[in-house]
Amino acid sequence: MLREMLKSKIHRAKVTETNVDYVGSLTVDRRLLQAADIFPYEKVHVVNTNNGSRFVTYVIESERQGEICVNGAAARLAEPGDKIIIMSYGHFSAEELKEHSPVVVHVGEGNIPLE
Repeated sequence: MLREMLKSKIHRAKVTETNVDYVGSLTVDRRLLQAADIFPYEKVHVVNTNNGSRFVTYVIESERQGEICVNGAAARLAEPGDKIIIMSYGHFSAEELKEHSPVVVHVGEGNIPLE
């Protein structure tokens, strides 16, 4: 049996912009995606710590350092300056879970990964 578990998390990133007219998704600085082992078009769950809203979407990568843009209908669930948590999940066997530990990326000012 495979279990769905947290694979990666970008913790408390700051929304830099919203774009309700974009087709959909969440635009994220590619450096954050790489640090968190999240691939472009990967499904993610997003939690807004300012207002409690939650949504599911996919990510697209941005070349702009620190960019976190909530797009499409989900743009109604966030405002620039809101803190969000971006989480991706994976399916793991019991054997894989013995050594599994999720990747957690904490971010600082400007959405720069903290060491």
